Amino acid sequence: MTPLSTPPRAPRPRQGTRGLPLLLAVLALLLGLAPAAGTAVAASPDYTQSVSATSATQAKISFTPTTAALYVDVHYLVNAANQQNVRMVNGSGTWTHTVGGLATGNVLDYWFTYEKSGPQYDTPHFSYTQGGSTGGQVAQPAFSPAGGQYATAQTVTITDATAGATIRYTRDGSTPNGSSPVYSGPISVTASGTVKAFAQASGLTDSPVATATYTIGGTQTSCPAQSETPDFGPNVHIYDPSMSAATIQAQLDSHFEQMKDTLSAQFSSNRVADLFKPGTYNVNDNVGFYTSVAGLGQEPGQVTINGNITVDAFNASDAGNATQNFWRSAENLTINPGGGTNRWAVAQAAPFRRIDVHGNLALYPASYGWASGGYVADSRVTGQMASISQQQWYTRDSGLGSWDGGVWNMVFSGVQGAPANTFPTPPETVLATTPVSRDVPYLYVDGSNRYRVFLPSLRTNASGPSWASGSTPGSSLPMSQFYVVKAGDTAATINNALAQGCNLFVTPGIYHLNQTLNVSRAGTVVLGIGYPTFVPDNGVNAMQVADVDGVRIKGLLFDAGTVNSQALLTVGPTGSAAGHAANPTTVQDVFFRIGGQLAGKATNSLVVNSSNTVIDHIWAWRADHGNAGTIGWTTNTADTGLIVNGNNVLATGLFVEHYQKYEVIWNGQGGRTIFFQNENPYDVPNQAAWKSSASVNGYAAYKVGANVTSHEAWGLGSYCYFNVNPAVANYHAFEVPDTSGVKFHSLLTVSLNYQGTITHVINDTGAVTPTGTTPVNVVAYP
Repeated sequence: MTPLSTPPRAPRPRQGTRGLPLLLAVLALLLGLAPAAGTAVAASPDYTQSVSATSATQAKISFTPTTAALYVDVHYLVNAANQQNVRMVNGSGTWTHTVGGLATGNVLDYWFTYEKSGPQYDTPHFSYTQGGSTGGQVAQPAFSPAGGQYATAQTVTITDATAGATIRYTRDGSTPNGSSPVYSGPISVTASGTVKAFAQASGLTDSPVATATYTIGGTQTSCPAQSETPDFGPNVHIYDPSMSAATIQAQLDSHFEQMKDTLSAQFSSNRVADLFKPGTYNVNDNVGFYTSVAGLGQEPGQVTINGNITVDAFNASDAGNATQNFWRSAENLTINPGGGTNRWAVAQAAPFRRIDVHGNLALYPASYGWASGGYVADSRVTGQMASISQQQWYTRDSGLGSWDGGVWNMVFSGVQGAPANTFPTPPETVLATTPVSRDVPYLYVDGSNRYRVFLPSLRTNASGPSWASGSTPGSSLPMSQFYVVKAGDTAATINNALAQGCNLFVTPGIYHLNQTLNVSRAGTVVLGIGYPTFVPDNGVNAMQVADVDGVRIKGLLFDAGTVNSQALLTVGPTGSAAGHAANPTTVQDVFFRIGGQLAGKATNSLVVNSSNTVIDHIWAWRADHGNAGTIGWTTNTADTGLIVNGNNVLATGLFVEHYQKYEVIWNGQGGRTIFFQNENPYDVPNQAAWKSSASVNGYAAYKVGANVTSHEAWGLGSYCYFNVNPAVANYHAFEVPDTSGVKFHSLLTVSLNYQGTITHVINDTGAVTPTGTTPVNVVAYP
């Protein structure tokens, strides 16, 4: 959201594995020289290798040694220039590296160096032509979840990156061939064993065989004991009531000055968390970008701030508006605001959770300028909560003294003291309870000064804060079961911790991933604080979650890398079929960014295949503004923000903006959404470039699949601002099957400053958006 105003022979070891001979060998390798006399060249019976195109501009190099290797390096030139030497990434015994920036006809000359039982070997050179037949081979299949030890049966999906490839597999550990069964959908692995697969495609060499061994049952891997008083790294600041107020205030002010400015800090690499141990503090905290403020009590009343936790339109460049106040949070404390009113004037990705405000809460800037979207949950405001100039807002499972204001789209579920359901005049949509909710996991300090993570219980048909009776029902985990992720950790170290059975506590920082993070254990907690940011490199998907019970993911920012990822976060493999109603996976305060800081690319941001998943406050944003060279119709490309394939998935607080095709696609049955905020892409160059079919202009912001027979949603808004070409129109904002089981309540569309139009609200219902930034409302459909 931008302010409305801006808008064959046996191999033998290499000789000279010590001292100067090794140094000379390495120099020769780095300079692209031929192996020295006496250096062995490995033969193909010792390994298999392949290259496969994964897109028009990318090719994946794969190397599978017959004996497990400690390392494999690939060396390559593109069109005989610019040699690269890269340590490859190991996945279940096959080492891979993806080369980007290719064009049809580009020639890769490549060879490998690999370790075998201590010595290392060189291979001959190979050649591959992008888009040609030379060296063309089908990509090796991949398994999800990966092989490993699991307590219960697993639903295993096999995929292949080569379009149109046929996958054949075996389940008894034998090597598959052309007579093996064809993979047609997920397979259930109910007992320990080995699955193998390879892939075929017309005109290409068969892929290498992929192997995954699954151990079902038995003793689960347990996390090696971690410290219960860990070092959280330099970006986590912990305050104690014994510290002087002046010392604390000076530190808070320093953080704010660093993180304040919308022009310089909004896309910076700074990240910070300010945490208060139980006690009382006489301070005022202005909260800037990428800052988390939280109490370390088990309940909100154990940390009291006599002062304000404030977000406002701080900078002259804000022009009095708060529409870019992103990426900041407050959580788990009590505020006695100075002057009786605490101000939290924010836009997206700025949750306000588990807060007890003794007084009023203003959601608008002091200038009364625009603010654009926000989220409050599990909180209490004893006085009045007022939106005034907020364009849209969602409040869940809270208590209010009273409410005032509303521009387009104010939504409440499970809020005691909420206003009446009066949409569209005033524009307030109210549900008495929230069907399913579970508040976020959070860090606290126990009476022995040990750190623990509390896990609130699942609630059904909830109303009011979870702690209203004095404490939040739930359980806690010691930090000895958490691996603390901090500066220097790589995807490999993080995956190793996960594989050992650890939960993750992710501290503020930016983490580049050269392999996918795999969350496969039921009940895993991935808890971030201070907006830790995962950046996938080389086109990998950032994180995938198995189809298991009770995974909790909270407080992460996924920032797309410059090579396209198919997805940033995937919950459950394709075809997931297990039910998780009693213990769903929850995705909470998880944010996705395409462009802005990097010229990022990702086809999809969040894909949910597991049933009963709860999506509780996400912002999926294809950037409309950012650092130079990071945004543009062909620069930060992204099709869809959210795809839901699982059944009975619930979204509470869904913010998705500026994607280039359908922004939300909901294919699962029994889905529900409470609050949806959307803006169409600003930068559509012309109508011909943006049509979902030959006869339909644009793409619906929220599309329910044609085969869906049950779906319900409340409080939805979609806005257009086609400032590159105001002649562009979107036929409708919401596209749904016409069936009695698909129901929508309280919908609206708006043309911001009349930059383009939306012709209908939902299907063919609702008028074209008028001038004057005036909404078109539909109370119910059908």
